[in-house]
Amino acid sequence: MYRPAAIEQLKTVTAQAGAEWFPSTPDQKPHDIAVAALDYAKKHYFDVLLVDTAGRLAIDELLMAEIKDLHATLNPVETLFVVDAMQGQDAINTAKAFKEALPLTGIVLTKLDGDSRGGAALSVRQITGAPIKFAGVSEKLDGLEVFDASRHAQRVLGMGDIVALVEQVTKGVDMEAAQKMAEKLKSGDGFDLNDFLAQLQQMKQMGGLSNLMDKLPSEMMAKAGQVDMDKAEREIKRKEGIICSMTLKERKHPALIKATRKKRIADGAGVQVQEVNRLLKEFEQMQTMMKKMKGGGLMKMMKRMGGMKAMKGMMGGGGMPKLPF
Repeated sequence: MYRPAAIEQLKTVTAQAGAEWFPSTPDQKPHDIAVAALDYAKKHYFDVLLVDTAGRLAIDELLMAEIKDLHATLNPVETLFVVDAMQGQDAINTAKAFKEALPLTGIVLTKLDGDSRGGAALSVRQITGAPIKFAGVSEKLDGLEVFDASRHAQRVLGMGDIVALVEQVTKGVDMEAAQKMAEKLKSGDGFDLNDFLAQLQQMKQMGGLSNLMDKLPSEMMAKAGQVDMDKAEREIKRKEGIICSMTLKERKHPALIKATRKKRIADGAGVQVQEVNRLLKEFEQMQTMMKKMKGGGLMKMMKRMGGMKAMKGMMGGGGMPKLPF
């Protein structure tokens, strides 16, 4: 009730989340809104009522008294303390004050995707005695994940979060489409620009390159840091724009794309013709590689290049391949 446009913002976010929003106006008191919302939820048989209170500092006695009153009125099943991971040691004082004011049942740690590794999580957990239930890893609605202490410790220690990486990839990948693509690559036939586009779009669904890299161990991140992720993601979007400017026939048969078609595609994607040429060149190289992979061609190619020794060097004692970073 104390921040301009906060009500409208809450209305927008609630709609995006697919939930129902309970209307209120800035002239109403938080106590009255909460009572009316609870009554509405009961009359309409809602299973869950979320009450989003205004942010407050521990030193603001009036607002702390207000939140105590809200808690006594609503008697909630869960009282979640949302703390900014970037606060560092300041979070300790805030946690102490909220612990004294409210019977906290859990903590939500936000901004774990920032520069801070969330070391404050350990202090807040110790002071409040409440478990950390959720972690905010982005500003998007799906950027909230169930908190896992061991995985968080690995992030703090620079060991990355490979489990989260696998989960993110699995969630973002259409397994049926991936299987079809694998069969196509195995046969070495029919790989066209539609498939190339599908791979680019799959990358976006997995949260982008930088999001994936954040979950790699620090040693790998150091290597990955040599690559400009922002530039790489812009390049992916540019490629996607170029392919989307082509007709379905052109995507299926790239050999049709000559000078006049290239000019039309470039204009449609807002790029230079050289960019279209570069993409087609990359696609041709990929196509050539697919054909060489067909029928064991990759192994033959590696033997000619002395690659079997290199492959052997990448194998651990137990025969498991090591990552070439």
